[in-house]
Amino acid sequence: MPLYIRDDEVDALAAKLQRETNAPSKTEAVRTALVHELERNRAKVPLLDRLARLQAEATKIGLPNPDFDMKKFTDEMWED
Repeated sequence: MPLYIRDDEVDALAAKLQRETNAPSKTEAVRTALVHELERNRAKVPLLDRLARLQAEATKIGLPNPDFDMKKFTDEMWED
C-alpha cells in the first residue's frame, strides 16, 4: 500500500534528506530513515530483555521431535 505524504513540511524534510544522503528518490530516503529509526528504537531495549523475549518464543515452540525422520519425510515428499 502506498504512503502518500500530504504534509508540506514532511515532504520538504524528505526532499532535504534525499539531497543530503544522495538517495535516488524521496521514497528511498524515507525507507532508509525508517529502517534506521527502527534499528535505533530496537537498540533501546536492553539486551537481557530482548534475550528473554526470544527465549520465551523458543520455549513456546518447544523442542524438536526426536523421532522425526527427515530422510523418510523428504523421500515421501519427492516420491513420484
